[in-house]
Amino acid sequence: MTPNKLRWGILGTANIARKNWKAIHNSGNATVVAVASRQLERSRQFIAECQTEAPMESPPDAFGSYEELLASKQIDAVYIPLPTGLRKQWVLRAAAAGKHVVCEKPCATSVADLREMLDACRQHSVQFLDGVMFMHSRRLQEIRTVLDDSSSVGQIKRITSAFCFYAPPDFFKGNIRVDSALEPHGCLGDLGWYCIRFALVAMKGQLPRQVTGRILSEFGTGTGGTAIPTGFSGELLYDDGVSAGFYSSFLTHNEQWAVVSGDKGILRLDDFVLPFYGKEISFHVSNAAFKVSGCEFRMEENRRSLIVPEHSNSHATAQETNLFRNFTAQVRSGKLNSEWSDIAYKTQLVMNACHDSACAGNRPIAISG
Repeated sequence: MTPNKLRWGILGTANIARKNWKAIHNSGNATVVAVASRQLERSRQFIAECQTEAPMESPPDAFGSYEELLASKQIDAVYIPLPTGLRKQWVLRAAAAGKHVVCEKPCATSVADLREMLDACRQHSVQFLDGVMFMHSRRLQEIRTVLDDSSSVGQIKRITSAFCFYAPPDFFKGNIRVDSALEPHGCLGDLGWYCIRFALVAMKGQLPRQVTGRILSEFGTGTGGTAIPTGFSGELLYDDGVSAGFYSSFLTHNEQWAVVSGDKGILRLDDFVLPFYGKEISFHVSNAAFKVSGCEFRMEENRRSLIVPEHSNSHATAQETNLFRNFTAQVRSGKLNSEWSDIAYKTQLVMNACHDSACAGNRPIAISG
């Protein structure tokens, strides 16, 4: 094994863990050394299948319990793709065991739970990061440059986004995302989290002063005994008339767009969460001009596309690989990155407030950090 590679354990065999196995493999500075499941044979099967496609230098150990993995001294960090309803206890145990943590989103079922999780990570001097991959794309850096140049978009006035997919009938028969005990926020947590995060990033981490949420459709099943949102819209209000709106759903076809509207132009992404397949990713800026000359009325788009040489997925340059590479570099620095914890906390705060508003008949909820 190459010296100084961060040694990862994967806590659970969820499907998303396969993508992140490959991301760790492609990172160059990390490796998977163990996988745990509540069934030993499931861990072994997961390892065998992933090794076939993206082999680690040494086959990882298979554990039949999460406790065994956390007790291993051969592991520096853990990736936790367990359902949201289970994450708190395992983040707390991982922190107590001195393991750095990458946690899937939404991070917790409540703001209080996430605060406890983050406090534990700080107490035990371990790094925490949520699994929002687009935060680690080079495209986001380019977007920040454009938003800050004062002329392309100008002063931000409105942010809108949507992240949806159409779930087939089988999805509602057994997928954990419609089980209120495991994923109580439904599409809001699974998809809306990204929309809220994008708005926060566009606003440089500034929290809205007030939010409202609306459950557009819901589905009731699972051990929790209550319904979860399958369609949700939210509205975030900032000072100076700035606002952000989003839509998330399990009931409409694939869409994942985001728009930032300013007083000088519009910035648009058609694939802000999962970049469309290819060797390059992009975004667009429009500075439309409406011109009238006699009987001729003309709207000129004045659109320019900005290209970022970054693969969409499964590559050394892809955003998921950058996430694990950046995390490893942060751990190796010996310093904790508090910005990562702060943005996860703010996202949780806004998400829960949107849900609280929806459950209270769309009553506006004030936000305080």
